Amino acid sequence: MTAESAADRPRPSLSGLLPRASALARTAGDTIPPTWLVLVGILSVQLGAGVAKNLFGVLPPGAVVWLRLLTSALVLLAVARPALRGRTRADWLVVTGFGVSLATMNYAIYESFARIPLGVAVTIEFLGPLAVAVAGSRRRVDLVWVALAGTGVFLLGRGGGDVNLAGVAFALLAGAAWAAYILLSAATGRRFSGTSGLAVASVVGVVMIAPVGVAQGGAALLDPRLLLIGLAVGLLSSVVPYTLEMQALRRMPPRVFGILMSLEPAAAALMGVLLGEFLSPWQWVAMACVTAASAGATRSSRT
Repeated sequence: MTAESAADRPRPSLSGLLPRASALARTAGDTIPPTWLVLVGILSVQLGAGVAKNLFGVLPPGAVVWLRLLTSALVLLAVARPALRGRTRADWLVVTGFGVSLATMNYAIYESFARIPLGVAVTIEFLGPLAVAVAGSRRRVDLVWVALAGTGVFLLGRGGGDVNLAGVAFALLAGAAWAAYILLSAATGRRFSGTSGLAVASVVGVVMIAPVGVAQGGAALLDPRLLLIGLAVGLLSSVVPYTLEMQALRRMPPRVFGILMSLEPAAAALMGVLLGEFLSPWQWVAMACVTAASAGATRSSRT
């Protein structure tokens, strides 16, 4: 008998490797406490934001966002393999809106990162999820969280430092898009199984941001080194945290998950310190107010 040469052996395709890698990640994730999965996901997001901000000098925010969305779309499509036949017009309207909110949220927050410190931008952005948490509530305790968040925003405006109106406006737009993303994510989940809805929405986001991303990036998008860094941002900011969060939510109540996610502003501020973005004492107090308001509203929420 002759030994089969390595060249003659069938090579596994990328589409075959990704589902296997996803299954392996799920198995490994079951052995790690869900709290640690969320915390690692938060660190991954902020590390991706830090890499992206350092990249803005040679690759504008729109181009970095496009590369991030492209990375997550390719990975999600390979893993989810969404079935598109038999979808109703309402299905397409919902998932398209989901994709628009996803693209707007990412583009706006990166434009904000380019103008103001990470911690300030993420703190302002968190007003979106906070609004969703308290919307429609008739309990008096939720008024406390709203007042606390309002105090935080007021202190951010008076805290001085490197904060400008355009950066704040983009962060507010990102917060509004995040609120829409939360609502449309639930609606998409009722119509699409697994991650197929997110995969389709990511493609919508890639198409939506493509004109801005390609126009801003230009010839720089042909630089292999910049492309690799941009793809790394996509993995750190989208693929890794989303995978870890999905694993955590299978074994953790959504309320606890929301409280842990309230640590995002603090993680962003610490990443900003590593980048040389030092906040004033009042800005740290403001960030603590919004973080506490978000955690409190999530803890007292019934949904």
